Amino acid sequence: MPSVPLHPALVHIPLGLALVAPVVTIAFALGLWTERLRPRSWLAVVALFATLLGAGLVALKTGQNEETRVEAVVPEAAIATHEGLAEQFLWVTGVSLLLAGTVLALRRPVAVRAGVVVVVVCSFVVAAAAIRVGRAGGKLVYVHNAARAYISQSNAGGEAKTSTIPTLDQTKGKDADND
Repeated sequence: MPSVPLHPALVHIPLGLALVAPVVTIAFALGLWTERLRPRSWLAVVALFATLLGAGLVALKTGQNEETRVEAVVPEAAIATHEGLAEQFLWVTGVSLLLAGTVLALRRPVAVRAGVVVVVVCSFVVAAAAIRVGRAGGKLVYVHNAARAYISQSNAGGEAKTSTIPTLDQTKGKDADND
């Protein structure tokens, strides 16, 4: 039975959290501005960004663990692009975490409001970075057919048999409705 890679399963956690981050951050910002929430509640936003950063680091590590196997079937440049975007995502998330934590230390209401606005903007940057890295990962799978690295079986003669799933580039032109 072919091994199942861990990376594709785990990457959905930071991607999902990143897409939810703007909604959560805006909700907490509105709660603070209308004084329906105590300033201490902003800790939930800090926890969200910390969880997002941790999940992103785990996703990066599992991706690096899978890299050697996938390099056999995918152009190295495509993998490098995906990894570079993943690292950018982590940097943006880390900066957002630091800024969100800084809001907790601010005492002047004007400074708190300004800090909250900055973190709301950062949450959208994090979401955009997640979309970029996710798109690059999707290209690895759907354009470069990275799954080929995991689809092989031994036949009775002992030879490895690899699936002949065509890549997206190979299927273009076969069906005009796909465009």
